[in-house]
Amino acid sequence: MNEAMATLTAADAYAPRTIKLNARDNVAIVVNDFGLPAGTRLPDGLTLRQFVPQGHKLALVEIAKDRPIIRYGEIIGYAIDTIAAGDWVEEARIHMPDAPELDRLDIATAIPAAQEPLTGYTFEGFRNPDGSVGVKNILAISTSVQCVAGTLEFAIKKIKTEVLPLYPNVDDVVAVTHGYGCGVAINAPDAYIPIRTLQNIAKNPNFGGEVMVVGLGCEKLAPERLLPKDDPAGMMRLQDEGNQSFGDMVDTIVTMSEARLKILNQRKRETVPASELVIGLQCGGSDAFSGVTANPALGFASDLLVRAGATVMFSEVTEVRDAIELLTRRAANEDVGRALVREMDWYDAYLARGGADRSANTTPGNKKGGLANIVEKSLGSIVKSGSSAISGVIGPGERATTKGLLFAATPASDFICGTLQLAAGMQMQIFTTGRGTPYGLAQAPVIKVSTRTELAKRWSDLIDFDAGRIASGEMTIEEAGWELFQLILDVASGRKQVWADKWGLHNDLVLFNPAPVT
Repeated sequence: MNEAMATLTAADAYAPRTIKLNARDNVAIVVNDFGLPAGTRLPDGLTLRQFVPQGHKLALVEIAKDRPIIRYGEIIGYAIDTIAAGDWVEEARIHMPDAPELDRLDIATAIPAAQEPLTGYTFEGFRNPDGSVGVKNILAISTSVQCVAGTLEFAIKKIKTEVLPLYPNVDDVVAVTHGYGCGVAINAPDAYIPIRTLQNIAKNPNFGGEVMVVGLGCEKLAPERLLPKDDPAGMMRLQDEGNQSFGDMVDTIVTMSEARLKILNQRKRETVPASELVIGLQCGGSDAFSGVTANPALGFASDLLVRAGATVMFSEVTEVRDAIELLTRRAANEDVGRALVREMDWYDAYLARGGADRSANTTPGNKKGGLANIVEKSLGSIVKSGSSAISGVIGPGERATTKGLLFAATPASDFICGTLQLAAGMQMQIFTTGRGTPYGLAQAPVIKVSTRTELAKRWSDLIDFDAGRIASGEMTIEEAGWELFQLILDVASGRKQVWADKWGLHNDLVLFNPAPVT
């Protein structure tokens, strides 16, 4: 995994090009946009026996039945039947290995040495009363139950039209809506996960500590449990006797918002060190290039952020489970390593209760993009964590309290992962994608990084950063990482706007609720 990526087999964009990542690998992936036809002769003399689509694997040597198939220098599976050199190594020809045994992992045995601190880097952020820093100045209105969502959305349209223009220093008014609060087993053991998620989202640094809560009045999740501070004036219930009509409800919400908008409008950006950043990392619509271009570039940028003293979170339990032995070795100490194992074990049991396992993670799009199974996907996913020591582990819905590289335990679902990272205190998310997605969050900027230049060109008004330039040889991983690091600082400072914010493309928040619904 640490060896330098092999150079392209040819510089000409129309010549056959493949990438082999590690000297141990017995497969390579095809770079050419439309794949390579049968009979193609590669520069090393190997001739393809079948058509191999872009991103898919070809056998560099004969791989006998039951012998390992190796990519990233790691075993991603075993040959079901003998695979000839030049064959397309498609999913149906690979037997997936068992997941690593959690009670036999090396822990804190290869702790990376601390890299030289990176000083002098700053951004322009909003300092909060609790000492945290936001990259946006947002009025957030949280809800205690889905029943009130329609009324709140109506009120927010009115606020944005009639009130927000009077407060030019406030970026936006957003609703924190969800499907929880009613018909739930509020005291079930696992109910703490969605409840603390909502409690901690209200404390997100982009909200400036001025969150409002709108409730109904009969729900199981009492709205006062979601206030970030003791502030009765920041909460209302639609069923309160003072609300004699729908119009009264809307007017009450609008009036409450004005009081908070006045406070938020007084906030101004100020220069703060890069150590105040809290960045979430995620991938979605992954393909075989994710672990070659976008995730390595993000991993390098992650190391730069850690060197600058920032907090960086990577997530998605099922997308690290099959590479967990590579992560526990990097744990900063025994306690961190055991916490990683704890979260993997909890999720294994959670999936088992639902009659599923980690193989259910891999999507049809992942497979079309060249990822044969969750093992291969995991090895490419963890690359975005860079090479720093893992300094902490955050359970689902918990808030980050330490700096450095953290693992935030979340499902791999884009929307649930984003929701949990917001609860952890994320100000901004970096999202890598191979297949493409218009995903965005109203609560935090999302920088979308494409794995392929073809996607960046086709979706030029959705993709913020083209990491495909690494595969074409236009830039190195290090150059891409530095460029991405600077883009993060620019977006955090408000100097650049991500495409999702420009178009207002914002996905719903989705809570992770493993507890029963009654």
